[in-house]
Amino acid sequence: MSKLILLSLEGKKLPRPPFWFMRQAGRYLPEYRDIRKRASSFLDLCYQPEIASEITLQPIRRFHPDAAILFSDILVIPDALGQKLEFKEGVGPCLDPIRTAIELKSLSLKSCDKKLSPILETIKYVKEKLPEDVALIGFAGSPWTVATYMVEGGTSRNFISIKKWARNDPNSFNKLMDIIVDSTCDYIIGQIEAGADVIQLFDTWASAVPADQFQKLVIEPTQKIINRVRKIKPKTKFIGFPKGIGSAISYYAKETGVNCLSIDSSISPEIAAKCLHPKYTIQGNLDPIALLVGGNSMLNSADNIIKTLNNGPFIFNLGHGIVPETPPENVELLADFIRSRGKG
Repeated sequence: MSKLILLSLEGKKLPRPPFWFMRQAGRYLPEYRDIRKRASSFLDLCYQPEIASEITLQPIRRFHPDAAILFSDILVIPDALGQKLEFKEGVGPCLDPIRTAIELKSLSLKSCDKKLSPILETIKYVKEKLPEDVALIGFAGSPWTVATYMVEGGTSRNFISIKKWARNDPNSFNKLMDIIVDSTCDYIIGQIEAGADVIQLFDTWASAVPADQFQKLVIEPTQKIINRVRKIKPKTKFIGFPKGIGSAISYYAKETGVNCLSIDSSISPEIAAKCLHPKYTIQGNLDPIALLVGGNSMLNSADNIIKTLNNGPFIFNLGHGIVPETPPENVELLADFIRSRGKG
């Protein structure tokens, strides 16, 4: 049985767009919140295959999207490298920051495979239970975005520490990026071998990179990952999500080697279609707040996106992740609406 998302990633135009939603497994679902109450920490959920696979499958049972995405987090990489990481309620990820060449010595690739092995087990569990026509998306953070958390110690507004390090001591900063690239390549290859059909690279903070360093900090590390993975796994399909980079997305598409561009809600579907179709599959880009609001406002926005982008290879998604306050009924309504576009 064909998986629609894989057909779209091969450049095929389909009667209705395949769909999934970023953060489709998470806090807006009551069944997720029930599990979360019983776990000691968010990371504890990520490293328990039976629980993480159950969370991955929850939205599949509810909404029947065309893909599941692995329940995990981009920050398992710094955790596996030995950087202290904690997710604090109401705050988010908190890490002991690494900002110098000396502090880099605390990171090690040696224990990564062992640390990340439970996540690969989760993929195997999910694959056993997924319907045959549903794809499984693995993922990782792009090096720049992962580095921002490692250097800033968490989410940042101005990214001063990482920008200073990248300019003041580019040699040692390059070593940090190389460590992230190396560990991410191994992790992605492990995901593919465990059963992931597609890999999405999240570069959530790509928009924070100054124009004069965009090539070095966003393009080149992404190129390295895709090229190295494809040397081992040549058929690997990549979805790139460089959030907030605007018109630079055409350059990102051309230079990185991704098969699909996941566009955020600030990019006009009309412009995306003009610049990216038919060479690249486009994924996106309903505003998550439209999903939160629901009703005709949501459906009208979704209808416009589908009419504009389904003339080429297209995967329906959001411009970013589902927000926790979103009623599951809105997600169900949207899923039913997208499926109905392939009828008649």
